[in-house]
Amino acid sequence: MPSIDLQDLIDTNDQPFVVIDRDYRIVAANQRYAEAYGATPGAIVGQFCHAVSHHSARPCHENGEQCPHQALFEHGETVEVLHTHFHANNQPERTRIRGHALRGANGERYLGEQIYPLEAEVGTDCDAMQMVGQSAAFLACVDNLARVADCEASILLFGESGVGKELAARFIHARSARAGGAFIVINCAAVPETLFESELFGHERGAFSGSSGLKKGLFELADGGTLFLDEVAEIPLGLQAKLLRVLESGEFRRVGGTHTLKADVRLVSATNRRLLDEVDEKRFRLDLYYRLAGIDVDLPPLRERREDIPGLAAFLLKRLAGMRRACRLEATALAALQTYEFPGNVRELRNLLQRAVLTCRDGVIRAADLHLPTVPAPTLPETQPLAEGERSHIRALLVAHAGHRNRVATALGITERTLYRKLKRYGLS
Repeated sequence: MPSIDLQDLIDTNDQPFVVIDRDYRIVAANQRYAEAYGATPGAIVGQFCHAVSHHSARPCHENGEQCPHQALFEHGETVEVLHTHFHANNQPERTRIRGHALRGANGERYLGEQIYPLEAEVGTDCDAMQMVGQSAAFLACVDNLARVADCEASILLFGESGVGKELAARFIHARSARAGGAFIVINCAAVPETLFESELFGHERGAFSGSSGLKKGLFELADGGTLFLDEVAEIPLGLQAKLLRVLESGEFRRVGGTHTLKADVRLVSATNRRLLDEVDEKRFRLDLYYRLAGIDVDLPPLRERREDIPGLAAFLLKRLAGMRRACRLEATALAALQTYEFPGNVRELRNLLQRAVLTCRDGVIRAADLHLPTVPAPTLPETQPLAEGERSHIRALLVAHAGHRNRVATALGITERTLYRKLKRYGLS
């Protein structure tokens, strides 16, 4: 068997690639990996992998993440996981990591990690870069969006009101081969039925009363790019057949026109209603549904990714600071947000914080400033000691947060070290 230099081999990989030993030490890294973390391959070799990519003194599995290193060296498995890594400037980047089992010349086992960034390589002012979150549900969603962006199929996004469907559509566009083309948005619920056809396909001068000049439709303006149909369930039934014909042929005419035009458009649609239910109710065409839902993607509600609330709140408060002054959340306010159900999702979170920024005192947002709907807490019997009440409360939080101590500490407004002492005191560890 020929002797091949390890560094030469991993340098041929187009993606960041790193080789790690049993003790979490990096033994080799290619140039792409080094550049991602602001160093040279020589400077990275010898460092702990978790220190470089996670800026953490502990392996990622000790922080509650699924770890390719642990999977290989403890269970003999190679896995693909989703993580949030941090660049040299401490900026987070969502990544997909694929583990590989490698064998050295002496028979020693090593972990090879191939890293696929999930973010679009676009400017920081792009909305696609403003998707904030590190929870498992959110990372899985971003990974799914990144995968479907690479194809040309029509995409149907489903999610509750306020989850960020337009943001997801912009992310898909920015990751696609059409990123250099236009991204055109139409809110189907906001366009009167009499103007819908003209908005989509345009009109010629004199096509109807008040049309004084030629107007290009959104379908034409999106040629070579992406057309985003928001609230697609609201398209009037009578116009759905016309849209279907255009999607099947790519050809259309402006209202009042005689010339057939053609446009190359990738369609992304979004709804908060199950379209197949609308089909059953005879409000939506089944054939149009299959045209729109080449691939369907569910976007998780905020209550299914509560771990993201602190980061989302910090990001939104920074954005809102221009309205008045920089504000921060008191621990009790953050705990209240993390236990709230958020029927309006991220949009509701933003609205709550916007009002709190205007009414809070001294730049500190307290729980009362959020004006959240309150649920009366159960009262403890007078004979129950305070310590026993605290023990019961912590035990309930541990169950609610599946044993994640950092989340429980955040909910209590204390440090993880303080929580550890309380767990030990109450025999909950």
